[in-house]
Amino acid sequence: MNRLDDWRASGREVSVAGLARSGTAAARLLRARGIPVYVSDAGISDVLLAAAEALRAEPGPNVMVDVGGHDLARVVTSAALILSPGIPPDAAVVRAAADAGVLILAEAQLGLDAMAEIPSIAVTGTNGKTTTTGLADHLLRASGRRSVAAGNIGNPLSAVALADPRPEWLAVELSSFQLHDCPDLAPTVGILTNLAPDHLDRYPTLASYYADKARLFTNASAASIWVSNLDDFDSRAIVANVPGRHLAFAAAGTRADAWYDRGTATLMLAGQALLARAELPLLGDHNVANALAASLALHAVGVDHASLADGLATFRPLRHRMEPVREVDGVLWINDSKATNVASTRVAIQAMQRPFVLLLGGRHKGEPYVDLVGPLCQHAQAVVAYGEAGDLIEHDLGHAIRVVRGTTFEDVVAKARVLAKPGAAVLLSPACSSYDMFDNYEQRGATFRALVEEM
Repeated sequence: MNRLDDWRASGREVSVAGLARSGTAAARLLRARGIPVYVSDAGISDVLLAAAEALRAEPGPNVMVDVGGHDLARVVTSAALILSPGIPPDAAVVRAAADAGVLILAEAQLGLDAMAEIPSIAVTGTNGKTTTTGLADHLLRASGRRSVAAGNIGNPLSAVALADPRPEWLAVELSSFQLHDCPDLAPTVGILTNLAPDHLDRYPTLASYYADKARLFTNASAASIWVSNLDDFDSRAIVANVPGRHLAFAAAGTRADAWYDRGTATLMLAGQALLARAELPLLGDHNVANALAASLALHAVGVDHASLADGLATFRPLRHRMEPVREVDGVLWINDSKATNVASTRVAIQAMQRPFVLLLGGRHKGEPYVDLVGPLCQHAQAVVAYGEAGDLIEHDLGHAIRVVRGTTFEDVVAKARVLAKPGAAVLLSPACSSYDMFDNYEQRGATFRALVEEM
């Protein structure tokens, strides 16, 4: 009997904090399992009110819903508190539950509990998580397995658990926020893409952020399979003493279980050629690393070279991740809105092979932008800085490269269009969160796409 069966048998209510996609999916899964549910969200908006009304109106046992606050007296008597990933550990509802000894779980853990029999490829890291997860899912399906990509990629695991038929495999992206409350995670294969400073607006130290990433390995055993980045010092350090079978990938040219042979421009796997670089339809060395990581994980569970090569060649860039939008008057516009930290933007800059204008800004996340100076000086013509971080960006970069200030997002795009000359590119890779101007990075990227399509 798993914990969902225990909750149903006890008749005790389970609380869910957050009414976005993850929280709503969790509430629906719990109700489908016959478990009383209390859902609450501290925010209040038309979107949240509509989500609450939809939950109340759906057939089945009633779900109690509060918008605009949490009934803490109710939460502290719950069998468990299920968290949406956007709710930080210091939120009042989380502190109250923790002080009362209530079990706190990420929505991702709830979904995995409901699909405990399904094998999974779990992916975390600072950058490349989403593309690597998408690649793993695509490679699984290309090899004939019925797979679903879920988790932080935008598809809640609780929603997948309600699907019919169920998948045969799961490709799961996990953020540090989700890992913080996934105590029973035990993937078939775990992938750590890389580690770099991020989310320092939420974590007190870099070590605490890395500690949450290391929760991927909490239940490691001799039977575990781990894939990690040989090129990344911090990744090597964090996996050094983890039990299990370890496999390494390297895009910088070092020989590994999967590596990139720069001399022949070939992706190599298990000592054999896998794919010519020219056949991989993704920009940048970072995507070579992502392809190697996903291929290595799938090879470890029995997918052959030919299926992997075919899958890599047919994969297409995901939305908002170094996604070419279109070329206008000889200028290529690239949407990398998912780049929400400095390390990710640095990787995007290093992938550029033509002159470009960089759109940089949003809500600052605690990292200085000076680390971008070196790569920017290779090909960048100018930076358009905008949003709450605009002043700091100008301060950190203005001494080394031309920085133009933008106001509205429409103004930012318009200024970039004037600055970029034929043969150049405009790269939206903000190195910041989107929350000063948009609801999320998807909305930021979609707005960028729409403005480019209107040109």
